[in-house]
Amino acid sequence: MLVLGISAFYHDSAAALLGDGQILAAAQEERFTRKKHDPGFPAHAVAYCLEEAKGAAIDEIVFYEKPFLKFERLLETYVAFAPRGFASFRTAMPLWIGEKLFQRNLLLRELAALDLALGDREKLRFCEHHYSHAASAYYPSPFPSALVLTMDGVGEWATTTAAIGQGDDLNIVKEIRFPHSLGLLYSAFTYYTGFKVNSGEYKVMGLAPYGEPKYAQTIFEHLIDVKPDGSFKLDLDYFSYCTGLTMTDDRFDVLFGGPPRRPDELLEQRHMDLAASIQAVTDEVMLRLTRALAAETGLKNLCLAGGVALNCVANGKVLRDGRFDEIFIQPAAGDAGGALGAAYAGYYDDKRDKTRKLVTKRPDSMQGAYLGPSYAQADIERRLTGVGALYEVVGDGDLIEQTAAALAAGQAVGWHQGRMEFGPRALGARSILGDPRSPTMQKALNLKVKYRESFRPFAPSVLRERVADWFDLDADSPYMLLVADVKASHCRAMTGAERALFGIDKLNVLRSDIPAVTHVDYSARIQTVHKETNPRYHALISRFEELTGCPVLVNTSFNVRGEPIVCTPEDAFGCFMGTEIEFLAIGNCVLRKERQNPALARDYKQAFEAD
Repeated sequence: MLVLGISAFYHDSAAALLGDGQILAAAQEERFTRKKHDPGFPAHAVAYCLEEAKGAAIDEIVFYEKPFLKFERLLETYVAFAPRGFASFRTAMPLWIGEKLFQRNLLLRELAALDLALGDREKLRFCEHHYSHAASAYYPSPFPSALVLTMDGVGEWATTTAAIGQGDDLNIVKEIRFPHSLGLLYSAFTYYTGFKVNSGEYKVMGLAPYGEPKYAQTIFEHLIDVKPDGSFKLDLDYFSYCTGLTMTDDRFDVLFGGPPRRPDELLEQRHMDLAASIQAVTDEVMLRLTRALAAETGLKNLCLAGGVALNCVANGKVLRDGRFDEIFIQPAAGDAGGALGAAYAGYYDDKRDKTRKLVTKRPDSMQGAYLGPSYAQADIERRLTGVGALYEVVGDGDLIEQTAAALAAGQAVGWHQGRMEFGPRALGARSILGDPRSPTMQKALNLKVKYRESFRPFAPSVLRERVADWFDLDADSPYMLLVADVKASHCRAMTGAERALFGIDKLNVLRSDIPAVTHVDYSARIQTVHKETNPRYHALISRFEELTGCPVLVNTSFNVRGEPIVCTPEDAFGCFMGTEIEFLAIGNCVLRKERQNPALARDYKQAFEAD
C-alpha cells in the first residue's frame, strides 16, 4: 500500500511517501523551488515522491491538517476579540473564502495536474495537525510504546498535545489550546529581538548563551502562568497575534524597556538577555510537562515533534533530567514533518485494516533522514559539465583521502553526497564542513561562507563510537537535536578577565580543543554519525581522526543565509562559486576553487533575502 502525505499552505510545505509502512521518500518544496520555507503546494516534492513510487499507483493521499477546523478557530478568535483585529480580519478573510476554505478542491486540482489518478476525491483524506506531528514522531521511533509530546505555534486549535502510543494505536489524551502557546510565546520574543517569525527562532536559541536570564521572572510574573504540571496560560494583554499583524503590543514594549529591534539594528546586551530569558522559560515549561507526564503515565520512552521540538537546548535538558530511558525526536519536527505524519496516520488507520502491525527498528525508521533525491555519478558529471565546472573524478578511497586532507589543512569543504536530508538540518549529505580545532573557523564560516551573523554557533559531527570521549553524552543524536557540554578534559578554563566579558565579546575566547563547535557556555549541538546510515561520511570523519587525532568535524548546512539547503549538483556548484568554500566533493567528483573559471563566480551575498 502506497500512502502520500502532504503539508502545505502555511510554511515549509513538503511531501512524503510510505510503502507498506516504510518510508520511501520525503522532501521539502523549498529545496526544489529555492524559496526558503516555501508554503505553496509541494508540486516538485510530490513529483519526486511519485518518481520513487516507480509507477505504482498511490492508494491514499492524506493532508496534514483540517482546514475547516482552522477556519473555525480563526472566526471564533476574531469574534472573541472584536472589534479589535478588523485589519487582520480584512486581510485574512478574502484569502480563506476564496481559496483556503476549499482546500480539498485546490488540492485535487494540483494533484490532478501532476497525475490524473491523483485527482480522485475518494483518495484524499485530512488529518488533524497535531495528530500528524504525533504520528511523525511515534511511528518511525524505535519504541513499541511511548509518550508523545507535540508543541508548536498552533495547528487547528491545539498548541500542545500529549499522546500515548501503544503498538499501532496512537491517541491524543491531553491538549492545550490556542491562544495559549509556548511556540507563539517564543516567536513573540523572536519578533521582539528583531528576527523573522517561523524562521529565526533558532537564532534566539543560539543568542541565548551570550546573555543572562534577567527577564525570566518578569516573563513568569506577567506573560505566562505555569502550573506545577507544566500546563500554562498566557496573559493576552501583552500580545497582538490573535488580532493584529504583529506578535506583541505596546504593553510588551513597556514591560521590556523599548520597541522591538529592527532587523538592521545592532544587537545589544538587552537582546541577548531577553533571548536567555525566554530560553530559560522554555526549558522550565518543557521540564515540568515531561516530569508530570512521566509520573502520570509511567512510560519510559518519549517522542517529540512540533516546532518547539527543534529547540535542542531544551531537549538536552529533558534527556539529562532522566525521567525517560530514551528519547526520539522527529528530525523534521516542524510543519514539513507533518507530511510524513499524515502519511503514517493514513497507513495505521485501524478502521481500514486491522491487520497492520507497528514496525519498529533500531535506531529508528528514518534512515538517518536521508530521504530526498540522490544523483548517479554519470548524472553528476553531466550536470557539472553543463555549468562549466572543472572537476576530477576519483575513486572512493581518493575521495575520502583528498577531502580529509583539505579539512586538515583548514579549508572550507562543500560535501554533496547521496540522498538529501529531510528536515532543517544538514546531516552530512548536503553539508559545509570544517576543522573544529581551528580558532578562526567559526567566524570565517559565518562571515565569509554563510554571510550571516558572527554569533551563530556551528554543530559538531562526531563518530557515534567516540561521542562520549568528547562530550557529556552517551546516546544517539543522529539528527542534531540534542545539546550537551564538551567533555571537561577537552575544555580550557577561562581567566578572570575572560569570564568578565559580556555579549559578543565572549565569542573570541578559546574554550576547548574544538573551539569552532564549542558555544560560549561550553555546550555543543551534537550530531552522532553512524556507519550504518551514512558510511561515506563516517569514513571521512574516521580518516580525519587518523590525520589529526580528532573524530569531530564542523558541520553546517550547505547554503548561505536566506537560501534553502542545496539540492542538485548545480545548486552546490553555484554556492561553491559564490562563497569562499575552497574544496567541493559531489559524488566522486572533486572540485578545487583555484582551478575554476573566475568568470563563473557569483555575487551570493545579495542573491537571497536575509532570514
